[in-house]
Amino acid sequence: MAETQTEERHTQSAGIDLRADGDILALLAAGQVKAAESVAAAAPAIAQGAALAADAIRSGGRLIYAAAGSSGLMALADALELPGTYGLARDRIVVLLAGGNAALTDMRGGPEDDGDAARAAVEALTPDTRDCLIAITASGHTPYPIAAVAAARSGGARTIGLANNAGAAIFETVDVGICLATPAEVIAGSTRMGAGTAQKIALNMLSTLMAIRLGHVHDGYMVNVVADNDKLRGRARGIVTAVAGVDEASAEAALTRSAGAVKPAILLARGVATLAQAEQILSRHEGHLRPSLAEVS
Repeated sequence: MAETQTEERHTQSAGIDLRADGDILALLAAGQVKAAESVAAAAPAIAQGAALAADAIRSGGRLIYAAAGSSGLMALADALELPGTYGLARDRIVVLLAGGNAALTDMRGGPEDDGDAARAAVEALTPDTRDCLIAITASGHTPYPIAAVAAARSGGARTIGLANNAGAAIFETVDVGICLATPAEVIAGSTRMGAGTAQKIALNMLSTLMAIRLGHVHDGYMVNVVADNDKLRGRARGIVTAVAGVDEASAEAALTRSAGAVKPAILLARGVATLAQAEQILSRHEGHLRPSLAEVS
């Protein structure tokens, strides 16, 4: 395999170990900025991926992440936040890491080459046409996520591939390919840096757009938040106050009636008589708050 962009040497890295601390950190920071800027060009593909992910959740399927090494950590960071932030059922979000949970405390390189383990992990989920698998790999050639894609497609699942090299092998096998063309790493091949930053941004963008299209965001508020601590209960109260246009006491009363569910609480605060009626209105509009509020008005 020819040298990939993620393995190239940075033009300003020569003699880095001889430079002053401030100069080194400035170079590292600039590398992160350049990596972040590279994501913008991938926006159309990210939007396509978000549409697939939203369709999967809407149809009762699962969002399955598959990755190795640093890419796996980026997948984990995105996936674990979705149930709390957007109220997605935890069994609808799956993360497959090369090396399994042991990789979280001892990340070895070997498991990323184990395509058989990836196939077995995906097959154990018995994927079908409702599911969507997101495979993440900086090089785009890592066996674990590529094998996961093949197994998911065999079950009929839709697939998305994120990689940081144009022409990566994974793009040949997925329904949506997202190329994050990050520049050469300041430390050659250290894709936990620039490539990882771009992956984190792209995954956040994809899953957030997915949540917006599912109706879990209204005017920038996370209206499907699971308020399971004091901070989030306060946030939920603030959201109801702002969207429904009521005082905090009324918002708190509505949240009590809705057992903490924000969207029905907003409708209750706006005058809907019962929780059952609020839930029926939301159901008619597939959980989207704006048309539900229009109906109440």
